[in-house]
Amino acid sequence: MSILGESYTRPMKLKLDLHDIFNKGDQIDRALNAIIQEALAKKATEVEIIPGKGSGQLKKKVLRFLDQKHIKALYHRIDKDAKNHGRLFVYFKHK
Repeated sequence: MSILGESYTRPMKLKLDLHDIFNKGDQIDRALNAIIQEALAKKATEVEIIPGKGSGQLKKKVLRFLDQKHIKALYHRIDKDAKNHGRLFVYFKHK
């Protein structure tokens, strides 16, 4: 598809479901790091992270991970899904 002579590509969205590794801290950190790096490499505009509803401990862990200074510098913003508190969205702006 071309808009005024420029090529147009759909924004890429990635998804990470943490249900299978909810109690494996080291694997959670590796998975989060990997999805952030993949988003940067593929110039994805959005990453959906699904920590699940549960007690909220996994979501807190994910938010702590994303709040680290060196990670925070890599993305634009985070949104919490208003309708489903078991999902987070991380948005990226690429230059």
